[in-house]
Amino acid sequence: MGLVGQEPVLFNLTIAENIAYGLQNVSEEDIINAAIKANVHELIQRLPQRYETKVGSKGSFLSGGEKQRIAIARILLRKPKILLLDEATSALDSYNQQIVQQTLEQAQKDDPSRTSLIIAHRLSTIRSCDLIVVVDKGCVVESGTDAELIQRRGVYYTMLTRNSS
Repeated sequence: MGLVGQEPVLFNLTIAENIAYGLQNVSEEDIINAAIKANVHELIQRLPQRYETKVGSKGSFLSGGEKQRIAIARILLRKPKILLLDEATSALDSYNQQIVQQTLEQAQKDDPSRTSLIIAHRLSTIRSCDLIVVVDKGCVVESGTDAELIQRRGVYYTMLTRNSS
């Protein structure tokens, strides 16, 4: 199981060490492939020391979106069968949220046997999910696809129309 939370944990190590953190004998090729899948390789290539760039304490030298994508690369390297995303894009601006969202959608396509559980308040994060479950005060109030929930004009539809105005 892999977890990407709202505030990813990065260590005062290099980018490569953060991606491979906790694993033994990870090849440079595997690290680069994970970074490519996480849509962060091009950014890393523009840095003076590339994958050997230190990220600072808690990733302080990186933006929120860059930290998220490095954390996603770390998870993708592990190839979990269950991926839990807990508000993984909530702290990002709309540009970085879109990049991270594309990254996560691509990761799901790369391994269709993976189950992804996405906890989100930002509805754009979940609109392409196979099943959306709306929870209110700890209870499931409705579930279905985006299209089904819009057609029902229930809680999800109300949240969606409120967010788009």
